[in-house]
Amino acid sequence: MGKEPLFIKRGGYRKLDSFMLATLIYYTTEQFCRAFVRSVRQTDQMVQAARSGRQNIAEGSRAGATSSKSELHLTNVARSSLDELLLDDEDYLRQRKLCLWGKNSAEARQVRKAGRDQSDRSDQSDQTDPTENGDHAR
Repeated sequence: MGKEPLFIKRGGYRKLDSFMLATLIYYTTEQFCRAFVRSVRQTDQMVQAARSGRQNIAEGSRAGATSSKSELHLTNVARSSLDELLLDDEDYLRQRKLCLWGKNSAEARQVRKAGRDQSDRSDQSDQTDPTENGDHAR
């Protein structure tokens, strides 16, 4: 039998559906808040929740090379951040008496389609992740 590697090769988070969706949520949240949310504090909180969701998916993927426990913890932090953002979005709609779309509404399906179209484009914002090409930091 071959010797098992000390560290499991991980990373490649940019190809994860969850990371691509979180990236779209982050960029969209930032644009939405700057255009429509008047409160600077609320804007900062919503953008930070979206950013935290995205960043913790990436960190969790990287951490998985040495610790499944850390990977699971960071994935749960990402989920909690995105849940917080969802509540803020729902509050925004309710406070303005705007319609909350059902999961299978025509509008929701159109947004999901736009997200799939967007995920076909690779995120070029940060090419410094050494795990993307199989290299590891020394």
